[in-house]
Amino acid sequence: MTESTSEQPSPEATGPAPVPLLTPREGVPPVIGDEAALAAAVEGLAAGSGPVAVDAERASGYRYGQRAYLVQLRRAGAGTSLIDPVACPDLSALGEAIADAEWVLHAATQDLPCLRDIGMRPTRLFDTELAGRLAGFARVGLGVMVETVLGYSLEKGHSAVDWSSRPLPEPWLRYAALDVELLVDLRDALEEELRHQGKLEWALEEFAAIAAAPPPPPRKDPWRRTSGVHKVRKRRQLGVVRELWEARDETARRRDLSPGKVLADAAIVAAAQALPRDTRALAALPGFGHRTNRRQLAQWQAAIDRARELPEEELPQTAPQTQGPPPPRAWAERDPAAAARLT
Repeated sequence: MTESTSEQPSPEATGPAPVPLLTPREGVPPVIGDEAALAAAVEGLAAGSGPVAVDAERASGYRYGQRAYLVQLRRAGAGTSLIDPVACPDLSALGEAIADAEWVLHAATQDLPCLRDIGMRPTRLFDTELAGRLAGFARVGLGVMVETVLGYSLEKGHSAVDWSSRPLPEPWLRYAALDVELLVDLRDALEEELRHQGKLEWALEEFAAIAAAPPPPPRKDPWRRTSGVHKVRKRRQLGVVRELWEARDETARRRDLSPGKVLADAAIVAAAQALPRDTRALAALPGFGHRTNRRQLAQWQAAIDRARELPEEELPQTAPQTQGPPPPRAWAERDPAAAARLT
């Protein structure tokens, strides 16, 4: 027997086949930014068939609030539409045109508030992220789900960009178009998986509840969500956190900036712990360095001084009053019977 002169790589050496990178089937459509183009898109989407894939891009981390800066839709027979809600702020006609269709969204509760603000409210929806959770997938991000279920790789890298920028670069638009390219295909595959597991009715009930839910009420004591606030132990210091948070929120709203770009959470916590007496002491703290001008320092110091002067009964409690059960991690200590049922 003679030995071969060429070595063949083993399957282990070659590794798994690369996942193909998804590209838009019809290319990247132009952004719709005027009423004539919007009317044509509305007509096309209304004439399409089947579910409508819907997505929205916000500018979290850059702008105040959670408004939509780009809306993407795709429907069989109509292709993909990219709509600029800054140039076309009222999309109620679009919402009405596709109201009878099932909307397919990924993580619907994240996008529905900003869609409602521009006149788009679904009557029926399918949430592919929630479907993935109910089906038992360990990771339910859109890119992972498309790759795991459909075998395609989505472009990455533009999810956290400033979507309020104008004009939007072509690579960002391609990324946005791809977010709805296979959303209906993913919906169909997940529906079949849920049916196979006997969970489809559960999912449909959850989707109906999301579609019918009213807008959530304003969050009580939103300042308590300041990152690192658990390090602040005393009521007077918590008062400083609250005053600084509210002063920052007012400034951020006025300037249309993300609050974190106005003043970092870590700076708020540092000031609460140190309780500086004047702007000179404040400027020495992390987050209040040489880049903070005198007017800003005076603004933050005024908030700290207001907290110093509050009477004891007006200071926040160290732990907020809650009506519901404690977090599950505390059940073993506070309610062993409930912890046993959970386990």
